Amino acid sequence: MSQAEAAVTKFNWQRAVIKVGSALIAPDGAGCRTEYLLALAQFINASRRQGKEIVLVSSGAVAAGRNAMSAEQKPTLAQKQAMAAVGQTRMMANWARLFDFPTAQILLTHGDIRDRDRYLNIKSTIRELLAHQILPIVNENDSVATEELKFGDNDNLGALVALVADADTLIICTDVDGLYDADPRSNPQARLLTSVESVSKEIMALAGGSGSSVGTGGMQTKLQAAQKASANGIQTLIVNGYKAAAFEALSKGLVPGTLFSPALSRSGAKKQWLRHSLKAKGKLHIDAGAKQALIQRGASLLPVGVSSVEGQFAAGDAVEICFENDLLAIGLSLFSASELSKIKGLQSQQLETVLGYAGHEEVVHRDDLVLL
Repeated sequence: MSQAEAAVTKFNWQRAVIKVGSALIAPDGAGCRTEYLLALAQFINASRRQGKEIVLVSSGAVAAGRNAMSAEQKPTLAQKQAMAAVGQTRMMANWARLFDFPTAQILLTHGDIRDRDRYLNIKSTIRELLAHQILPIVNENDSVATEELKFGDNDNLGALVALVADADTLIICTDVDGLYDADPRSNPQARLLTSVESVSKEIMALAGGSGSSVGTGGMQTKLQAAQKASANGIQTLIVNGYKAAAFEALSKGLVPGTLFSPALSRSGAKKQWLRHSLKAKGKLHIDAGAKQALIQRGASLLPVGVSSVEGQFAAGDAVEICFENDLLAIGLSLFSASELSKIKGLQSQQLETVLGYAGHEEVVHRDDLVLL
């Protein structure tokens, strides 16, 4: 099936995480190049002009720094960490020269995602960068990660970042056109699957090995990432990052590879999670102005609108939001109960004076809140 024939399925998106592998950034495994990144950069530029938001998840730090030091054919973990330390600056410089707007690097380990406070900080950082039109570029922190902390592949990292970033779409760029019903390298009759409704056992069985000698993730990890994302209402696309035509199709809202469609939208999945999966550990009573802002304007809940706090909860816990005797919403608090007791009713600019540090402006961000 040709690229033109494949790109017939349409899709819509507003905030996407794009995962780019080592083979696209450092094609020969010995330094950064831009030959396969120009079309992607043009797609990102065009998308931003349309008001869409993008977060990049970029592999390639080890490959980018490999030629800076002599190492064995199969370098040790310590050697890979040293290569990554060199390669991270090279990789970011390579990305930065493709754009005429600011970029920002975020380095993560698995421990950052598991830790509630760091998870919230990552979420807030990405949110602020996007609000200021800055492109976040996320990479596993290979220079300090140990085997126990490593994500193992950046496909699954892409899925986790899509969750943290509240993205509605995950785009995985690889070296094949998408998922086939057989190995296209050995079977010329292999058929490209342009749409997948569920990552079932049968779909997982179609995963083959990696076609790249540079990257670490094959089709199996891409399907795992699609499965994670779909379960949380995030649509996933696997596309051929080597082909400029793939990004031209994406710019037109067409699918040039394989689209994995979730059963629920991202907002629907998150609402279901907030409503049914989380047990509220506290209760916030708000005033009439805050009620109006939440219901009529879809605003975040600010400290000034909180009149009283019930329960004991930590930052990141779910809380009920009430007006008089009515339960209005449930959301994730960015402050603990003790902190909120100090700042309730205050203007956001007063928080630093009371708390002793510059915290969040919102008590519950609108992206982490669902009206009931």
